[in-house]
Amino acid sequence: MSHAQDTSISHRKVWALSGPIMLSNVSVPLVGAVDTAVVGRLPEPQAIGAVALGALIFSFLYWGFGFLRMGTTGFVARAHGARDQQALYDTLLRVFLLAFGFGFLTILLSQPLIGLSLHLLDSSAEIEQLTRDYAEIRIWSAPATLCIYVFTGVFIGMQKTARAFALQLILNISNVALDFLFVIGFEMGVEGVAFATLIAEYLAAICGFILLRGPLASALQKIDWQRLLERSALLELMRANGNIFIRTLCLVFAFAYFTAQSAKMGDVVLAANAILLHLQSIMAYGLDGFAHAAEALTGSAYGAGKRREFSRAVTLTSLWACFIAALVGLGYMFFGKTILGLFTNIDAVIDAASAYLPWMIISPLISVWSFQLDGIFIGVGYTREMRNAMLLSMGMYLVVITWLVPYLGNHGLFLALSLFMVFRAITLGFYYPRILAGMDSGYVKTLRR
Repeated sequence: MSHAQDTSISHRKVWALSGPIMLSNVSVPLVGAVDTAVVGRLPEPQAIGAVALGALIFSFLYWGFGFLRMGTTGFVARAHGARDQQALYDTLLRVFLLAFGFGFLTILLSQPLIGLSLHLLDSSAEIEQLTRDYAEIRIWSAPATLCIYVFTGVFIGMQKTARAFALQLILNISNVALDFLFVIGFEMGVEGVAFATLIAEYLAAICGFILLRGPLASALQKIDWQRLLERSALLELMRANGNIFIRTLCLVFAFAYFTAQSAKMGDVVLAANAILLHLQSIMAYGLDGFAHAAEALTGSAYGAGKRREFSRAVTLTSLWACFIAALVGLGYMFFGKTILGLFTNIDAVIDAASAYLPWMIISPLISVWSFQLDGIFIGVGYTREMRNAMLLSMGMYLVVITWLVPYLGNHGLFLALSLFMVFRAITLGFYYPRILAGMDSGYVKTLRR
């Protein structure tokens, strides 16, 4: 097979990369949905709210470290496109050192982090106590969770998305099985959900090391500590990851602020919004399959300096993403109320969620553009522009949410969230021509940003 054939980008290749990631990504919020569904069978709605707030805390503690996935994908994809094995091995070792370091630091700082999170989230005393019980168990999964981020980033960057899917499948199947065992079987309630996630994440991390054992063994055999700890390389990694960290923290804060505002509207609205956000997450994780394909394909084309392949990767991944977004919207339109019933049997919560379901129907077509642009910017390593675009979008989001909620209530909350997605797409679109200009100038040959 010729080199041209290896690197050509077709509809089949887009689906070969995005298909496993779509299945993998959709399974992530589905586990959250199962968490909600099992506690939704408990007699009081407080358990649903506690799991929602507990998951929100770990959005800050873990998703804030999403750069370990996204940054890794970009570095690996560009090294893969340039056929630079040494750069790949050095990246592996550096990001795993970061994952272990940040994981153990998170455990050491667990009590002040949990305490601060609960202080910022204004909820009832009962929900707050249940949330603390959940958080104090799940916090011990930090090193495993961050290693899983690294594994996923490496596999996507190497265009081995089937391995990323296998890893996520192991994590999620074990999590769901343990959910039913601990919550339904042993009647452990919210604590059972936390223990299920803790055990599943360590099991998945062990499997990740097994799946990546070949490249890791080669990296360890060729380790050169002087090169590995080279100041310029570490600064490059930290600068890119720092930008992604700020961007991700803003994104997580946007949803955290949404949930905090929901909590002020009462336990029923909090539970209803938590369920609707699960629909948002299912949609986002699914469409992110094409964004991840864009990361791998545009990053590889960028690293190889191939403008035509880059443009084709952008076009094909975006076309399929828009098509699937339309299908998801139609699915929520026709089956949305049935889906809500799968989360809980509490009539008040179902009625409240149904009233705001139209926002989830239109959300895919509004959100898909920012997802795709995120993937492209991560792949080529334009992380500074991502950070700036997100900071601007966040500022506009806070302005509109402050203005809309007092007048429109929960509808204003969902309108603000929709506008936030629009702001993200517009601001990233403003920076997009810089990527093309960079490729035309030949700057990509350095593989550095």
